[in-house]
Amino acid sequence: MAYSDRFRRPHAHEDLLGKLTDRKTGTFATMVEAMMFAALLGRRRGERKPFDHADEPIRLALMESRDYGEVLLDMLGAVECPDDPKILSADRQPERVLIFEEYANAGLSHLQTLINRQPDQDLDTIISNLVLEGLRTPPEEEKDDVGDILASADLDW
Repeated sequence: MAYSDRFRRPHAHEDLLGKLTDRKTGTFATMVEAMMFAALLGRRRGERKPFDHADEPIRLALMESRDYGEVLLDMLGAVECPDDPKILSADRQPERVLIFEEYANAGLSHLQTLINRQPDQDLDTIISNLVLEGLRTPPEEEKDDVGDILASADLDW
């Protein structure tokens, strides 16, 4: 079921999302933040993973009210469809939300794989390593889609 004001969270990763947002031991304060991180991880890896079974959807306004939440939705859409500027139009928001959901699902899958492969590492360490890896200068052969989009735009600030 598609929602115009909500985004889905994959049922297959509910346990992981619960661990990520546990009040005492979780890395993230909210599921929105965990999903945003997962979407960025999925994008960094260049993986989208569709899913059919979802748990209770999250109000889109919760992400849009976060710093850069709405920008994240727009940038993922723009990077996914670089030759289609209309992807940023209001009527295509459901498509951008789907892109976000699928990147988040792929990111959660990758995170679960890392947890399974490194059972001696705590969740904070695994996530910290992912963040450090993401902050490193990308290899020369890695394409910088966002940089290309910004460089090609004729912005007169």
